[in-house]
Amino acid sequence: MRTASPRFVFAIVSTGIVLATLDQFIVNIAFPSIERSLGGSVSTLSWVLNGYSIVFAALLVPAGRLADRSGRKRAFLGGVLLFTAASALCAAATSVGLLVAARALQGVGAAVMIPSSLGLLLAAYPPERRAGAVRAWAAVTGASAALGPVAGGLLVQASWRWVFIVNVPIGVAALLVGRRFLPAPAPEHGPVPDLLGAAWLAAAIAALSLALVKGQDWGWAHGRVVGAFVAAAFFGVAFVVRSRNHESPVIELSLLRVRRFALATAAMLLYSAGFAAMLLSTIVWAQTGWGWSPLRTGLLFAPGPLMVPLFAFLGGRLSARAGAGPVSALGCVSFALGLLFWVDRISLVPHWAGDMLPGSILVGTGVGLTLPTLVAVASTSLPPERFATGSGAITMARQVGFTLGVAVLVAVVGTPATADARLHAFRLGWLAAAAASLAAVPLALLLVARRRRVEELVEATA
Repeated sequence: MRTASPRFVFAIVSTGIVLATLDQFIVNIAFPSIERSLGGSVSTLSWVLNGYSIVFAALLVPAGRLADRSGRKRAFLGGVLLFTAASALCAAATSVGLLVAARALQGVGAAVMIPSSLGLLLAAYPPERRAGAVRAWAAVTGASAALGPVAGGLLVQASWRWVFIVNVPIGVAALLVGRRFLPAPAPEHGPVPDLLGAAWLAAAIAALSLALVKGQDWGWAHGRVVGAFVAAAFFGVAFVVRSRNHESPVIELSLLRVRRFALATAAMLLYSAGFAAMLLSTIVWAQTGWGWSPLRTGLLFAPGPLMVPLFAFLGGRLSARAGAGPVSALGCVSFALGLLFWVDRISLVPHWAGDMLPGSILVGTGVGLTLPTLVAVASTSLPPERFATGSGAITMARQVGFTLGVAVLVAVVGTPATADARLHAFRLGWLAAAAASLAAVPLALLLVARRRRVEELVEATA
């Protein structure tokens, strides 16, 4: 079998990253079309997004450890196969329930693909080039997320089902090329990951999301809402206790004592909540508030995503000079300013160039500066043998943030009855997203420029 160059390995595993990330956000633009086709309220349809994110978040680290035990190449190809098959099921769904179930299955495939792709990438690059490879990997993730609405706008013109059908040929191609050219690092022997802990985590996030998205419909004091909050707390405590006592937990709590890692992970969770709320709210507003078609929405949203790869590259250069903290903080501020611009300028009368475009550019700039920087910091603040663990944990934090961001947005926006009420609700949604991003700024500024010593991890895990 031919040995692939590091760049070729990067190209192959990036296919999996694009599939998992693009499909998470491409669905946003299909929301109105899915609602017309399958029915259901916004709070119900939010599970099309959150079902994917919750499963993805809960299984990400355990799936990564299973990949280490069974072989990263085998795991990556298995994840691609499962994701591709689940995409076909999504396209064939005849009800919201079936679509949510198929999306959850997609989340399982993505949870296997992502950590194994990073493991293959780190194995292909020499130690001195791994930080750059991780940054590029994160930049692909950010660009894929931001470009989701653009691709979705093109596909939804035919049918919302095409946002899932398009994954099938891409997945098949990745399987064929990856099977032949990907390296096959030797499996590692280690304890079986904590799948029960992953179930507790998924239950906690799902219960909290349920309480948030149904709070307005059921009433915040209703027994079901209160019960969902209590269940979230119960499962959350069970998850923490399980993580403290299991030999291979979903989250190694001792790693949170590593200052840079903990700060970057917390900042990523807050920022990701704002990102998810921004993306869904902007897409839904353009189609329901301004009456734009999916294609027009996607194309006019494009200038923001185009900023992502440019500022991801510039962010790497700036981080080398000024440090990761100021760069990621600047990105969070830029992101929030874009949202505040929309709050001030967007009205019921559509005006793209003056009201939406400047905010889109600021938001895209913020994504490019923040996302790759925080991922690189979290991954490389740990010793080399913990790179994959660090990347898995911060990716999990991002998925949890996505889930909570969508849930909070649904709770804030609700179901306004008039056009003026809808505009007011979406302005509140953008304010909430900006607040989440700004809350990450102090955490980012606390990131020190130098890497923490390896001894810090040794002390933390002792």
